[in-house]
Amino acid sequence: MTDADVFLAARDLLQENRSDYTKAVADFRWPKLTDFNWGFDYFDRVAAGNDQLALHIVEESGSTSKLTYQELSERSNQVANFLVRHGAKRGDRILVMLGNQVELWEAMLAAIKIGAVMIPATTLLAGDDLADRMSRGSATMVITNSAGASSFETVDVSHLRGVAMIGIGLTDADWVDYGRSNAEASTFTPADPTTVDDPLLEYFTSGTTAKPKLVQHTQLSYPVGHLSTMYWLGLQKGDVHWTISSPGWAKHAWSCFFAPLIAQATIFLYNYTRFDGPTVLKVLVDNGVNTLCAPPTVWRFLIQEDLGSYDVSLRELISAGEPLNPEVIEQVRAAWNITIRDGYGQTETTAQIGNSTGQELKPGSMGRPLPGYVIELLDGDGEPSDEGEICIRLGEDRPLGLMVGYADDEAKTAEVTRDGYYHTGDVGSRDSDGCITYVGRADDVFKASGYRISPFELESVLIEHPAVAEAAVVPSPDELRGFVPKAYVILAAGHEPTDATAQDIFSFMRDKVSGYKLVRRLEFSDLPKTISGKIRRVDLRGQENDRAGAEPRTAAEFVETK
Repeated sequence: MTDADVFLAARDLLQENRSDYTKAVADFRWPKLTDFNWGFDYFDRVAAGNDQLALHIVEESGSTSKLTYQELSERSNQVANFLVRHGAKRGDRILVMLGNQVELWEAMLAAIKIGAVMIPATTLLAGDDLADRMSRGSATMVITNSAGASSFETVDVSHLRGVAMIGIGLTDADWVDYGRSNAEASTFTPADPTTVDDPLLEYFTSGTTAKPKLVQHTQLSYPVGHLSTMYWLGLQKGDVHWTISSPGWAKHAWSCFFAPLIAQATIFLYNYTRFDGPTVLKVLVDNGVNTLCAPPTVWRFLIQEDLGSYDVSLRELISAGEPLNPEVIEQVRAAWNITIRDGYGQTETTAQIGNSTGQELKPGSMGRPLPGYVIELLDGDGEPSDEGEICIRLGEDRPLGLMVGYADDEAKTAEVTRDGYYHTGDVGSRDSDGCITYVGRADDVFKASGYRISPFELESVLIEHPAVAEAAVVPSPDELRGFVPKAYVILAAGHEPTDATAQDIFSFMRDKVSGYKLVRRLEFSDLPKTISGKIRRVDLRGQENDRAGAEPRTAAEFVETK
């Protein structure tokens, strides 16, 4: 068997056992590949003569962009020839800063074939953030669109080698027009073939607790490691899959590129400037989407609509990005008789834990370890426990989807892979059936009156209150209890930041959680976030640590009066 045959056999085993978790876990083994380039050996193989849509993008205007598997294969070869013509070679770092547009998929597949290392970046990057990624990522080439190009006007690009600024729809003399790639040959042979250990992707983490780290993945860890992600999503050949996600972050590569293409599904995307529930649902129906993955924020918007009135073709519903609150799951299930399945992973890994198709779901649980991942929960002494840090066993059990390490920090790599485990930094609890529930970031979990407090648990209850649009809970120093839970709250439309609103939220919490977990302080405030939209609780904890006394510090802060 060739390496491609071995890869396809592993893929087919997972698809055939999509609803049989026990058999999938027992029979699956990561394919051992020695001479494999996913772009050539897998994608071009399944793309030959294949007129199934690989990519279907719909714009707000109603215009569409489509590429079949064969067209995407040929276009990626043209782009590869074009990039090589302008200096790209194996091992070069290419910063790719594009939106959901066909050029993103063409460029990513081309880079895989060349053996160039992609550094995906959001188009929101600018200034110091962009300069930092260019510098620490050692980028020698940039591919962006007109919106992204404007961000480079204040960034030093003098270190780029030769003609390296490639733009989509740009006529500026400083940029090479990507459109010229259409004149290149539709076959491509690399001058220097890749190896399975070559770096392929370097992603910056979201930076919720510290400066973003540069995560390095190889020609195997993402293209092959996402077999676990495909299994979690429940994707089959011919599916039309939509993941609502923005380019530049790992989840986009997970579910808008690798997993659906591994499954031989169609990637569907709808580009909107402002989320509108009825429009999104109509697009879902009109385009025959049958598998949908969306972040909790989107699900919370969608349940405001009459879901049952839409004649959807959906078979799989998935939530990702952060744990989804049980009440949202119940409302969607009541409307569509489909259960949203949660899961867990990181930029450093592919999908590790998930509620896969056919599993009995437990409220609040993110599921069981996915095929290919051996998960332990380690307590403070490093011993397996029913609650502790979520860790991945290494050695012979090391999963293919785990990063090589942090490209710019050997010490941090050694720290997170110590004692035979990869340490995620997240805390979970496991029940007698092996289902794991997310507790919180290890840095975020704290004790109040000697009891362990999960911020996520309290935040999940807080957003059930109609006045709460978003919330973050952190420890606030208290002379009597050591710390008490404090909530920073963004109000929903139509609610005022008054003492009456705060006391109503306090009262609501008293009816929902045990006394030792009660939120004792509350502040109506914006939440500090990373560029990816994740809350920086480390900033909020810092604000609380600087407080003096228990009295409200501002007119927007309130304390429980009962």
